[in-house]
Parts: sequence; C-alpha cells; structure tokens
Amino acid sequence: MAGKTTVSHAGVKRKREPSKLERRESKSKSRRKSPSDDGDDPQAEILQLEAQILESRKHYNNIATLLQFTRQVEAENEAPILAAVALCRVFSRLLATGDLVKSKGMGEAEAVIVSWLKGRYKDFVDLLLNQFLRSKQPPKQSVALTLLMRLVKEESKVQNYSVKTGPLPRLVEALLLLPLDDPNRDEFSEIYFKQFDDVRYYTFQTIKNILDSELELPTRYLVAANSLSLLSTLEEVPSSSGDIQNFYTQSQAKSPISSLRAYKEKAQEAWLVTMRAGLSKEQRKTILTGFAHQIAPWFQQPEMLMDFLTDSYNVGGATSLLALSGLYYLISEKNLDYPSFYLKLYSLLDEGLLHSKHRSRFFRLLDTFMSSTHLPAALVASFIKRLSRLALHGPPAGIVVVIPWVYNMFKRHPACTFMMHREIRDPALEQQLEEEGLSDPFDMDETDPILSGAIESSVWELEALQSHYHPNVATLAKIISEQFTKRSYNLEDFLDHSYTALLDVELNRELKKDPEVEFEIPKRIFTAEEGLGKFGTLFCMVVEAT
Repeated sequence: MAGKTTVSHAGVKRKREPSKLERRESKSKSRRKSPSDDGDDPQAEILQLEAQILESRKHYNNIATLLQFTRQVEAENEAPILAAVALCRVFSRLLATGDLVKSKGMGEAEAVIVSWLKGRYKDFVDLLLNQFLRSKQPPKQSVALTLLMRLVKEESKVQNYSVKTGPLPRLVEALLLLPLDDPNRDEFSEIYFKQFDDVRYYTFQTIKNILDSELELPTRYLVAANSLSLLSTLEEVPSSSGDIQNFYTQSQAKSPISSLRAYKEKAQEAWLVTMRAGLSKEQRKTILTGFAHQIAPWFQQPEMLMDFLTDSYNVGGATSLLALSGLYYLISEKNLDYPSFYLKLYSLLDEGLLHSKHRSRFFRLLDTFMSSTHLPAALVASFIKRLSRLALHGPPAGIVVVIPWVYNMFKRHPACTFMMHREIRDPALEQQLEEEGLSDPFDMDETDPILSGAIESSVWELEALQSHYHPNVATLAKIISEQFTKRSYNLEDFLDHSYTALLDVELNRELKKDPEVEFEIPKRIFTAEEGLGKFGTLFCMVVEAT
C-alpha cells in the first residue's frame, strides 16, 4: 500500500508548530534579558558587546547595555568597572575617528546618530563623576579618575577642542567637593597636577571660578580647605618659559599656556581666592609656613599679600610670628616697604614667650630678623633689655636661650655694649649713685622700641641671673662679666633644651666628692633660751605692723 505524501504548494505558508514557536519566544526573551540577571561570565559578555560596537555601527545600542552594567551599584562582581573600562575604550575610538562630531553636509540620519552618541558619552562622564568618583569603593574611585583623565587626553586630540566644555574642569570641581582627606585628590596631585603644566593651569582656573561663584558657607569652607591641600603640594615654581614644557593634553592648536606671566597669574588668582574664602587658624599656619618658597614666588605683585599677612598677624600667637616671617621675606627679597615691622615684632615679646611651645621657632626667626648690622642701636638695645627682663621670670630652658642670644647681639652691635659697662666720669654723679642708687630708665610699658630708653639702661637682670638656683643658668650668665673674647654662640645648641633635660643632666652628673649637707635639725627657730630669737623678733615686728 502506497504511503501518503504531503505536497507543499507554492505561495502557501506552512503552519508553525506550537513547540517551535515557544522555543523562539524563549530565545528572544533571553536576548532581552537585563545584564544584572546574567552573573555567569560578565567579563566575556562585556568584551563581546565592546567587540560588536567596534565591528559595526549597527551594534551602537550595545553602548546603552554597557551603561546598564556600570549602573549596577550593588554588584558584587567587577562588572561595573569592566564595563566602564570598555566604554572608555569605545568612546576613545569614537573620538579618534570623529564619530562624535557633527560635520558640514552630514545627513539627517547621521546627525541623529551623532547626537545620540554624544548623549551617551555625556551619560558616561556623569556616571564616572557622580557615581564612581563618589563611591565608597576605592577601586571604583581610582578607575574613575584614570578613565576621566584618559578622556581628557583623547578629547584634546579632537579639532576645535575646548577645555571649558571638557571633563577636566568638572573633574577638578568634583575633587574639590569631596570630603576632607579624600585620597583621590592625593592621587590626582601626584600623577597629574604636580607633573603636567597644563593640568596645573586649568586647575588654577577652575579653583578661581568655583570660589568666585555663589556657594553656601559650609561648601565654601570645604572647597577652600581642599583647594589649600591641593595647592600646597606644589613645591617648585617655574622661573622661565623654558620650564613650562610638560603637557598632558595634545591639542592641535597652539600651547594652552601663552606665557610665564599668564601661567603665574592663574596661580596667583587661585591662591588669592583660597586665602579670602575663610581659613581656620591651622590653615593660615599652613600657608604661612610655606609662604617664602611655595606662595610668594607665584605672585607678580607681592604687595597683594599684605592684607593677608596683616590679618594673620592679628590672629596672635605663633600665627603672628609666621606672618612677620612672611613680611620679612617680602621686605628683604621683594623690596617691600613696611616701617612698622620691628614695632610689631617688639610687641610679641610678652610674658608668655619663654613659656611657649613655639619658643624655638621664635628665636630662630628673631635671630634672622635681627641679623642686619645696620639696625639702630636703640632698637637692638630695647630687644636685649626686654628679653633680659622677661628672663627674670622665665624657666631655665628659656633663660639658656636668651643669654647666648644677648651675647651674640652684643658681638654684632658693639654700640650696645654700654649696657654692660658704662664708666661714670663725673665724681659728683658717681657719689650720688653710690648713695642713692640708680632708677632704671627703661620703660617696660613703652610699645615703641626706639623710645623705651633701653640704651641708657643696663643689663642688671643678667647679672642677677648669675645667682640663679639652677647651676647651668648661673654659669652661663657669668659670660656677661667676662672679657668678650669668645666667638658668637651657635644658637641651635640651646634651642631644644627643656626643664626635664636640664634636670636629667644634673641628676646624672658624676660627683667628684660628696656634697656637704646640714644634717642637724635645729631645736628652735623663732625662740632662744632667754626668749625670742632673731627670727622671732622679726616675726613680732611684722605682726605689729600689719
């Protein structure tokens, strides 16, 4: 019996079997599956999506898929980072081929594609800045910084490139808005800011633009603090145009930095807006500490720093001293006129100076300020006299600094040696001094060192210190009574002494013979066998007088 055969006529559609239809629908659903649903091998899938994009334009929709990978905030694998790196390579290729730039004569369909690509590129940059850079995962933060700087370099190769519309200003702004002590700023500084002149130039410009804008006070203080930490990492200032040659961007136009003057002006503006943004006491100290070699060389007009230094002096304490150090640099190196410098320095010699923890730093700077041999003798005498008077109430560790400093001043300014030895040639005056003594003409309350009358006085305070209870202080003070044949002291040998160190030296001293001590306790102090003793009589007189 012949078998039945089924003939398919032309033009007649074959009816699909239900089982095949279900299989096709399941396949299409698997293709549309979200990237977050496939955790088997995300790296292979990401590489495949990237390869397809670079292979053909019809796979540009894969860019949106890769963006979905990067948005997986809670992903436990490395898919977001791998997707971000892949997108960076994709957009770098598109930038190099000019596919992100509209050209003249481009068709409407092509223009739509370019606009769509530019939108995805903006989404990618926003994602790196807002999600990756602010992430609590250090790998994501480091990757974001590296990828953003890679895009900066790739954009600079494009014709008609403008840094104002590129990622660099937005990156610097994001770094300045991160919390204090964020490691991303340190990484940016070490790898880019300190290495490349153009990155520094644009960073200076961005700092000025941000701090010149209207910011709320907490945000302004945060940006100022982060700006200070970033600017303080610069240790060298270019001295000629030949020092400005290391560029990160590769623009086809002329150099982004037109001249050394323009370069320094940007840095000057950045420093000024940072100083005016409202700094704490510790931040002021940071600026003043590096003033001479980190800040002042950037300024074309050093007089612009006068207001900041004057305000810093009014803060008081060690900040005032550091402010005077900055003023001294401007006076000696930049020929700045500041007549009240020594008047302000003299006002810092107060009762707490020798007890201050900044005593060593003060005397180092004071020795520098008083190094000129052209200072008036009356001025130098006032400093000598005032410090000698303060030494009467100072600790031993402070006194052993004052005495060598005074000795060096006498060696440097011989006109002041009258304070140690002044012969009286008038017999009548000499007799009067022997009978009535001498009232000290020095006025401790006078604020002007020229008018204090110290040059007419003497250093009797140092002679009094020859009877000091501490043997080291007493021995050192005797140099004033000896011939001035010894060379000047090295002040550094005395600056780091402390009361504990001086006491340890005495306790550990090897004795050649045992000291003689009084071991018999007296039976009476105020009385004697016949009545009151000497001290008892004096005690009664005191009681009656009161």
